[in-house]
Amino acid sequence: MQDLPMSIHEGILREAEEANRAAPLLTDEGVAEALGRVGALVRERVSEIAAASREDVEAASGRLDEGTLDRLRLDEGRIEALAAQAEAMASLPPLERVVRVWRQPNGLLVQERRIPIGTVGANFEARPNVALDVAAQLLKSLNTGVLRTGGAALRTVTCLVDRVLRPALADAGLPPGAIGLVRTADREGARVLVSLPERISLVILRGSGETTKDLARLAAESGVRTLAHAEGGGVLYVHEGAKAERAVALAEESLDRLGVCNRLNLALVDRAAVGMLPGLLAVFRERELDVRGTERACRHADLMPLDAPVGHEWASDPERVSTVTVDVVDGLEDAVSIANEQTSGLTAGIVTEDSAAAEHFLDRYRGTVGLWHATTRFADGFELTGAPETGINVDWVPGPRGPVTYRDLWLRQYRVIGDGTQHR
Repeated sequence: MQDLPMSIHEGILREAEEANRAAPLLTDEGVAEALGRVGALVRERVSEIAAASREDVEAASGRLDEGTLDRLRLDEGRIEALAAQAEAMASLPPLERVVRVWRQPNGLLVQERRIPIGTVGANFEARPNVALDVAAQLLKSLNTGVLRTGGAALRTVTCLVDRVLRPALADAGLPPGAIGLVRTADREGARVLVSLPERISLVILRGSGETTKDLARLAAESGVRTLAHAEGGGVLYVHEGAKAERAVALAEESLDRLGVCNRLNLALVDRAAVGMLPGLLAVFRERELDVRGTERACRHADLMPLDAPVGHEWASDPERVSTVTVDVVDGLEDAVSIANEQTSGLTAGIVTEDSAAAEHFLDRYRGTVGLWHATTRFADGFELTGAPETGINVDWVPGPRGPVTYRDLWLRQYRVIGDGTQHR
């Protein structure tokens, strides 16, 4: 860390140490009270939050793309959604700490338990709503946190931390420092956050692919584990057994927002279903999207040729966020192979009235969320579990995968009780 500005390092270290001290003092009852208070304070201070958001958006206008500005913007409707989600989190049952209990033949009583991680870092870019989402997940699982956002959202996130989260914790009799904040727009703040293994052993990473991958590499070098949400993009496969009207409806539902990871990114149309392609293209063009086709898709429709990998995520491409890819595939096996091998593995859905084909697709797909007759936008923690997510983990290793919520933020511990007579 010698090459980093000490003022940044020391500031983040102070926030982490304060969060460390707060961790043992969290209780399920106190957290539920604090999260309920978060909802009330969001409503009381809606004008402050909205003003901070407007300042962030105005400062970023002309510098950031429309998708990013959309994620940055908190209007009154989105602010009300933040309050409602906090209250929903408050009402959810706390994490069950005892997983199972058994007695060994030698008389030892063994418990498998879930214990808190401690202090968890979270890095996210122009997504101010994530501040409350992540903080609520950490607190609900009795973990503390240090949040870091990019400069574009720093005014809004600072308002949410200092005017909502910390006062709510204090009102509930909990240490306000349970949620810390990296109070600088300097990108070195993110690098420091993933480089403090003695204080922060896990960091949740959300943001653009390359930035997140770079931080994950630095974290690994520093001995810090990460849950990374770096890539996304929804896949919709139109099978030969699909109904055209259902395929069109799902495409429409999957494109209500363009700057989100779970929107429709890649449409795979079966060669035997190309008659449905004009209807899909009409949906895309109605939304003024730039439709890019693979070589074989261009044989069936007048499309601009694809100039990126077939699974390229347009939502994280600032210059081309209003883009969707179309491919024509040689059957179900080709479709599931592309979804597994050429996309991030976030989510893929199938449209078909053939239940056997749907089951085969879902059995073969290895991504985090498989869908049948449901929009890719349902690849979301709140929609699937009733709890806001910290992110969607697409790692191909054991551990929390898919939408990660408070139910996943724990360590396994065995508690063993004997009477002193047991021997190996």
